[in-house]
Amino acid sequence: MNLQCATCPVKETAACAVLTPEERDAMAAAGRTRTLKRGEMLFAAGDEDAACATLVSGALKVSAIDAEGNEQILALVHPSGFIGELFAPFAHHDVVALTESKLCTFARGDFERAIDDHPALARALLRRSQEDLLATRALLELTGHASAEARLAALLHDFAAAASQSSCHLAAEFDLPLTRGEIANMLGLTIETVSRKLGELEDTGAIRRKGKRGIEVLDPALLHEISGR
Repeated sequence: MNLQCATCPVKETAACAVLTPEERDAMAAAGRTRTLKRGEMLFAAGDEDAACATLVSGALKVSAIDAEGNEQILALVHPSGFIGELFAPFAHHDVVALTESKLCTFARGDFERAIDDHPALARALLRRSQEDLLATRALLELTGHASAEARLAALLHDFAAAASQSSCHLAAEFDLPLTRGEIANMLGLTIETVSRKLGELEDTGAIRRKGKRGIEVLDPALLHEISGR
């Protein structure tokens, strides 16, 4: 395995983890590393030449703009997440960096050839697509039925899970990639409600806020309970 792949922080969790070291080296030779600044766009809606990418570090949002110019955040992409529509352009969605983000990117044609050559990669991407679909459904259920406190706790729970190096426990600390306005947008709440509920979660002992964006998870079990996850 080449040095770039060997030191990749998501080499065990990204879709390409199913490949042999030799197969991964061949695939890496066709890719390139790209770094986005916060607010920089990876794909724009209607981009006919959208590449495919694996998020190595950072966070991305997938959003749409309605007829009135209002943004709706549809999904978040965490490290090891796959971004890109292999057979159709991003007709309606923008993909934008929420924090400084590093990606391993491929031209669509190169990635389609890799799928043809490596059926295991195609199966891994199918499983990931299914997981993304379930996550989207969970978000819709959350914003449609859960209380404001449960919505916010679930979002924090998901951020802590994404920041963890293990699937067995939440990260002890993480930085919120979303502003309070973006959180309100995503959860169907007001900014004032987000601020109030953050304070209430802190009062219960589930979390502690650290600085402008830092969150310390004090009681993972309690956060899990409140979130309904």
